[in-house]
Amino acid sequence: MDEPETQQRNGCPLPIPDVLLQSEAMRRACEVHDFQEIFRLVNRRTGSSHAAMAAAIGKMTSSRVSDIIRGVRGIRGHEVIERVADGFGIPGAMLGLPPRPWEAIDEGGPSTEVSATKRRDAAKLAGFTFVTPAATADLLKQAVAEAAEFTRQAQESMLASDTLDHLDVAVTDFNRAYSIKPPHVLFEAVLDYRRKVSALLKGTYTHHQGRELLAIAGWLSELLAWLAHDLGNARTGLAFAADAFVQGQQAGHGQLCAWAMDAATSINLYEQRPTEALTAARRGLAEAPADHPLTVRLHAQAARACAADGDSEGFTAALRSAEDAYQVLPPRSPRRFGLDVLPLAEYALTSYPATSCIWLGRADEARRYAERAIATYEAAPSTSHSPSREAIARIDLAIALAQLGAPDDAVTLGHQALESARVVDSVRSRARDLTSYLTRRYPRHTVVEGLRHAMAHANAT
Repeated sequence: MDEPETQQRNGCPLPIPDVLLQSEAMRRACEVHDFQEIFRLVNRRTGSSHAAMAAAIGKMTSSRVSDIIRGVRGIRGHEVIERVADGFGIPGAMLGLPPRPWEAIDEGGPSTEVSATKRRDAAKLAGFTFVTPAATADLLKQAVAEAAEFTRQAQESMLASDTLDHLDVAVTDFNRAYSIKPPHVLFEAVLDYRRKVSALLKGTYTHHQGRELLAIAGWLSELLAWLAHDLGNARTGLAFAADAFVQGQQAGHGQLCAWAMDAATSINLYEQRPTEALTAARRGLAEAPADHPLTVRLHAQAARACAADGDSEGFTAALRSAEDAYQVLPPRSPRRFGLDVLPLAEYALTSYPATSCIWLGRADEARRYAERAIATYEAAPSTSHSPSREAIARIDLAIALAQLGAPDDAVTLGHQALESARVVDSVRSRARDLTSYLTRRYPRHTVVEGLRHAMAHANAT
């Protein structure tokens, strides 16, 4: 950024670094007035204390800054938004405000916008170009081939100024692509980034940068755990979940540890290891914040593990804990990679009990939970929609209907689920449960054969 603009922002109490101001994460957060994310970025990227941030904004306490970062409170007043802009040196246009008085020092200064073209071209990191998730297969192969040279350069120099910002954007983009991109394509791209972060961790960096890199490594491993699970490789998925937990511990990031155990719980359940699943859920609960939707999800995971083990009383108690935890959540949902986390808790309170009631032989309860789950998925915004989760809910409803004596409806729902835009291993696993049950219960029902053919096609793709 040119010197005049840097000088005009230096007149603010706590001007954030130019590289952070220009980052995609900050621009997105400002555009939608996501002050939880803005405060989080300022806190993490500058190392500023809550007290320093409060003082820069004025008329604000450090406890309120903490509440905003945790998602307990928000910012709505126009006057408060102006104080945030003036405190951190955020140009008015980025927050939908008129130009701030301090911007008038040089009205002809360059824009703080980073062009989409520049971002698509990828940032230069320690002398190496990281490819974006949208890169072609040839670029991915090229990135892997250059990994050795990248490792050497990373070990010889400090991190480039925009490395962490670029990695933050990459992790966010990968997670947003999770429900859209084919898992095998995304797995290779994420794995490539995970290797490169490992190389950076062998290099030279500050203590703060080290913690950030460990957390980024953990988030990438957590995503790789889910992707490996989607691809049907449980052992690899559990290994990445364990790695994510370790990285979270080293980074002092309890939420990351809890998310890693959420993945481990699901993978163990699909591997029919309910005891290990319950252990992972409880391990995650020990790390998750009590007032976070993740706690609701992990209690529901524990309920599902109990049901898989035939423990009806344990299921009821754990589900009650999930429902109680949901009731005390703060009014504003926290965000994970720019997306609301609350839907994940709401889905868990419907989808997980549906599967659990099937395992426990409570067909009518399973039907009610599955219908609620489908309604929740259909009403979800596109940003939080998951075709694979919706497909599983439809299969659970199909199994419940089959148990209740309606095989035709069950087969119809089974076909709908297998026509999902993202049929992954967990969907195939539940579909196998459906076809197996239909075959046993209705061995002479002709339409079941068609579902088996659809299942074979889904396995082939």
